Amino acid sequence: MLSETYYLIRSKADGRYLAARPNEDDAATFVLLFKENFDALSYLNTHAGDLAERLGVETITGTQIKTILQRWSFNGVGIVTDPLLPTIEFLVQS
Repeated sequence: MLSETYYLIRSKADGRYLAARPNEDDAATFVLLFKENFDALSYLNTHAGDLAERLGVETITGTQIKTILQRWSFNGVGIVTDPLLPTIEFLVQS
């Protein structure tokens, strides 16, 4: 996971990353990661087409994930395996 490249969706206005809360009763927040640039763009166009101009896709390496989790107080990552449905695998930071 550390040597791979990932793609995140980020707000152009305030720099926040697109995140998910899989359990509304829990405050745990997970930053969404995409394995391919086109998957991030597909997710963006399918689920936030009207906001597409306000969001951008950012590239990071696996070594940068821990820093992002700490800086933004995320509890872990959500790896989007199917951007159209969407299907997301949540991993808690250890």
